[in-house]
Amino acid sequence: MVSRGNSRDRIEPSFDEESEDEDLRLDADDRIAGGRKARSSGKRSAPAARPNKGKKSQPRKRETSGGFGLGRLIYWCFVLSIWGAIGLGALIAYYGSQMPSASSWSIPERPPNMKIVSVEGTVIANRGATGGEALPLEEMSPFIPQAVMAIEDRRFYSHFGIDPLGLARAIVTNVVSGRAVQGGSTLTQQLAKNLFLSPERTVERKVQEVLLAFWLEQKYTKDQILAMYLNRVYFGSNAYGVEAAARRYFNKSARDVNLGEAALLAGLLKAPSRLSPARDPEAAEARAQVVLQAMLEEGYITDDEIKTAMSQSPTKAKRYWSGAGQYVADMVRDDVTALIGKVTEDIVVETTIDMTLEKKAEAALTESLAAEGAKVNASQAALVSIDGTGAIRALVGGRDYAESQFNRAVKAKRQPGSAFKPFVYAAAMEIGLRPGSTRNDAPIRIGSWTPQNYDEKYRGPVTLAHALAESLNTIAAQLVMEVGPDQVIKLAHRMGIDSDLQNNASIALGTSEVSLLELTAAYAPFMNGGYKATPHIVQRILKADGTVLYENNYIEPPRVISDQVVAEMNQMMMGVINQGTGKKAQLKGWEAAGKTGTTQSFRDALFVGYTSNLTTGVWFGNDNGDSMKKVTGGGLPARAWHDFMAAAHQGLAPAPLPGGDYQEPAPVDQDPTIGAIISDVLSGGGEERYPAQPQANGESPAEQDQQGNWPVLEGPVPPGDVGQAPQEGARRRTTLLDLILGQ
Repeated sequence: MVSRGNSRDRIEPSFDEESEDEDLRLDADDRIAGGRKARSSGKRSAPAARPNKGKKSQPRKRETSGGFGLGRLIYWCFVLSIWGAIGLGALIAYYGSQMPSASSWSIPERPPNMKIVSVEGTVIANRGATGGEALPLEEMSPFIPQAVMAIEDRRFYSHFGIDPLGLARAIVTNVVSGRAVQGGSTLTQQLAKNLFLSPERTVERKVQEVLLAFWLEQKYTKDQILAMYLNRVYFGSNAYGVEAAARRYFNKSARDVNLGEAALLAGLLKAPSRLSPARDPEAAEARAQVVLQAMLEEGYITDDEIKTAMSQSPTKAKRYWSGAGQYVADMVRDDVTALIGKVTEDIVVETTIDMTLEKKAEAALTESLAAEGAKVNASQAALVSIDGTGAIRALVGGRDYAESQFNRAVKAKRQPGSAFKPFVYAAAMEIGLRPGSTRNDAPIRIGSWTPQNYDEKYRGPVTLAHALAESLNTIAAQLVMEVGPDQVIKLAHRMGIDSDLQNNASIALGTSEVSLLELTAAYAPFMNGGYKATPHIVQRILKADGTVLYENNYIEPPRVISDQVVAEMNQMMMGVINQGTGKKAQLKGWEAAGKTGTTQSFRDALFVGYTSNLTTGVWFGNDNGDSMKKVTGGGLPARAWHDFMAAAHQGLAPAPLPGGDYQEPAPVDQDPTIGAIISDVLSGGGEERYPAQPQANGESPAEQDQQGNWPVLEGPVPPGDVGQAPQEGARRRTTLLDLILGQ
């Protein structure tokens, strides 16, 4: 008889009842599993050998779904799980060996954020790669982490970095659905992927994700991991982190997000770009309803709370960042870089912007364009308002930031037209002329240039005050030649114009391009008593811990014009608003002064004016330079200026402009004396007292074009012939009769 202790001996099958015990079948299974030694049969032989007394012996049926089949299934599952674990361990060990040592791992720094706030402390905008500052978990609305955990990782506080139950559920759901509809990654895994790994879907990346998740769970607390995740995850529309997303979609801080808004944010995590309310509000709202139901199931909220949240109207978000404050934020970002260099950590920038004024400025332009823009072919507008120190209190760079991010108030340079004339008149005041000085309004020719008045009419002898109020071009042209274009340029630069100005007679009519910001700032010395007002928008720059990195200092500005010139210019420019071209800018109860400006073919229209409180410049036009339909500075811009300034001064006590008590001395013109005239006549003087008109490369003077317009000459030109233009080749002399007749 063959011993059963030897597993190598073959046991022949038998059909008697003694050979049908389970011990034999298990031996066969053992041989399949790899030739392992048979178990001792002593323990199980007795039941198999027990005789069936009193019963007819019948063959036993083969068990296919009973104890034997289930046993084989369990056995093989156990075997396969062991081999699977061995294979997975080997895979993890292999890919883990490709990674740097865990001792060198560290959380990458979050990209720095620039938080930009108004004088009231209101957040205007954020600038940086994330679009918002990082918030501690305890400062966020409690609904946000609850909503995220309910929809993304319900067992976040109980798992160890990976969630076997969640992974198994996701696998079953995806198999049943036939496609990937549910992910099994935990928040820790998602954070690991976002912090360290690329978005590619490979076995290597998944293994590394798991290892990094284990490391995060070992090194940081659950609250720290959750806070890192919520401050870095992408929510669509270029918003990273809950603070950026809340401001992007709801125009509020994540501290103040309500239940429905938190559900919407959590719902975005599945597909941030596709579900963004800026792109598809209906899809975003539908996903938010799913999140609310998950929160209810987890016990975070009650039935009453979910009913309230579901009854709220869907969130409507603009497709891009919007609001005039975004122009401010872009300007601040550029200025901060110039002031402190590259930003390497979170900072807070305190600006000079008053958000109340900012909103009023935006409303004034928006309403003006909506009411009349299409009718007069004006598609864009800009506004700058500064105080006497040069601090920018309101700035609007265009009609709609979402449509165009170009800042027309700061970066666009255009001809100011007659809005430049105050600098010509101020230069004339500095050489001794007075508002009551007279000049003859008549056709004038300066070299090849023949400036004309807007209405093509001439008024004869007029005072300088009247000439400025009516914006007479011929008088401004005469004054610039009396003073000298170079002296006008020096005064304009002294007062705040930074752009290069062309040294020629046409500067009298504002043909050199400047920005609205510098033009407005150059008017400020008239309202502050003669001191330069350097335009600035950054007040202080601080680190997140409050350490001051920069603080401006404009408390001792230099004097740029005298008290007398201030008083004389204020007197004349008040006349522009009270009796002249700027009547539509009149402010009830306030002394206001300013100047209109209109460029050739109505391409640009401006009004720059001031009270003792604010200096404000307004521009209307088109980006492509198209002409408007006879829009002048005294029309649409003056009305928009009035609307903004009236709102800005509401509730303030009126204060007069500087120089109101100034008494003008008897006018003393700098016209030639009789003795000088006689001397000129006898010596053949007249025009010869001035330098000759420069010629370009020896060429003959420029001629009129086919439309009869004279070109603008480059370089300084001699004073013009007042009255009738001389005949070709003739030289006109100034005579005593000419002086008496005002010619």
